[in-house]
Amino acid sequence: MNLKPYREALALPGLRSLLLVSVLARIPLTAVGVTLTFYVVLDLGRGYGAAGLVGAAATVGTAIGAPLLGRLVDRHGLRPVLLLCTIVEGVFWAAAPTLSYPVLLPAAFLAGLLALPVFSVVRQSIAALVPTEQRRPAYALDSMSVELSFMVGPAAAVALATTVTPRLTLWAVGAGIVASGICFWLLNPPTRGVDEPAGPRRAVPRREWLTPRLLSVLAVSLAATLVLGGTDVAVVAVLRAGGEVGWTGVVLAVWAVASLVGGFAYGAVRRSFSPLALVAALSLTTIPVGLGGSHWWLLGLALIPTGALCAPTIAATADAVSRLAPPDVRGLAMGLHGSAVTVGIALGAPLAGAVIDASAPAWGFAVTGAVGVLVALVVLPVELRHRRTPPSAPDTPKPAPELAPTTP
Repeated sequence: MNLKPYREALALPGLRSLLLVSVLARIPLTAVGVTLTFYVVLDLGRGYGAAGLVGAAATVGTAIGAPLLGRLVDRHGLRPVLLLCTIVEGVFWAAAPTLSYPVLLPAAFLAGLLALPVFSVVRQSIAALVPTEQRRPAYALDSMSVELSFMVGPAAAVALATTVTPRLTLWAVGAGIVASGICFWLLNPPTRGVDEPAGPRRAVPRREWLTPRLLSVLAVSLAATLVLGGTDVAVVAVLRAGGEVGWTGVVLAVWAVASLVGGFAYGAVRRSFSPLALVAALSLTTIPVGLGGSHWWLLGLALIPTGALCAPTIAATADAVSRLAPPDVRGLAMGLHGSAVTVGIALGAPLAGAVIDASAPAWGFAVTGAVGVLVALVVLPVELRHRRTPPSAPDTPKPAPELAPTTP
C-alpha cells in the first residue's frame, strides 16, 4: 500500500499535533450520551425514556449550535469561542449532579448549544493547514481518529459508571471536556491558510456558497450517519433476539476495525471518490447485513464491507465541504456539516428502533440502508449536473463589494 500520501500530509507543520490533540479531546465528548443515560437511570431513578429526552435535548442543542459557533469562529477567531464553550461546559458538568430532572433537561440543551466544537474545528483547521490536493489523506486520518475516540470514550464511561458511580463519571467527563478546551485554546490551530486572504472577513452572500452542490454533500453526510446510527441499534437487536447479546462488543469491534482499515486505505489510494458514490455503497452493503442472522460471527462478517466504508464516507464529505466553502465562511459550513452528522445519528437510531419494534431486527438494517439509497438517488441529479459543468478553482472566493467588520 502506498504510504506516501500519509507521510507527506503528516510532514506539514501543525497537522500532527492537531490530530494527536483531537484524538484525546474527542474521547470525553464521545462519552457524553452514555454518561447522561447512566446518571438519569441509576442516580435519578428515572426510566430510559427520560434519559433519552436528556440526550435528545443535548443533541438538538448541538445540532443548532454547531453552525452558530462556526459563524462566531469565522467572525471573531477561534480562541474567544473556545473560552466561552469551555466555561459553559465546566459550569454544566460541575453542576449537573446537583440538578433535578426538570432543570437538567434545559441545562443539557444549553450545554449542547455551546458544546465544545472540536469535531468542526479540527476539520476547519485541516482545511487551513493542508493544501487542497493533500486533504484526502488528512481527512482520512481525522476520520480514523474519530473512530478511535468512539471506541474508547463510551466504553470507558460505562466501565467508570458501573464500577464507581454515575455521579463521579459526570465530573470525570466534565473534567475531560474542560481539559480538551484548554488544550485547544493553547494549541490555537489556524482556521485560515497562509495562502488565503488575511484581514477582515468579507460578507459572503449565502447564494454564493450555499449551493445545491454543498447542500447535496450535507444531505449525503446526514444519510451516512443515519445509516450508521441505525446499524448500531440493529446489531444489538439482532444479537439479543438470537440470545447472543454477550457478543455485541465483539461484533461492534469488528465493525470499528473494518472502518479503520477502510479509512486507512481510502487515504492511501491515488484517486478520490465521490461522497455520493461512497454513501450509496455504504447504504447498499448495509441492506443485506441482517441476512447474517443471529449468529455473532456471521453478523460480524456481514458488517465488514459496510464498516470498511464508514470512515471513507465521513472523510469524503468533510473534504468536499472544505473544497466548496470559501475561507470566509468555512467555519459556518463545517458547523453545518457537523449538524448534518449529528442529526443523522439522532434520526437513525429511533428509525431503526421503530422498524424493529414493528417487524423484525433484520429490517433495521434494510430500512435504514434503503433510506440512504433514497437520499443518494435524490441528490444524484445535482452530482450529474456538477460533472457536466466545467470545474472552477477550489477555495477561490469571488470578489465582494463590502467587508464585514470583525475582530481578529
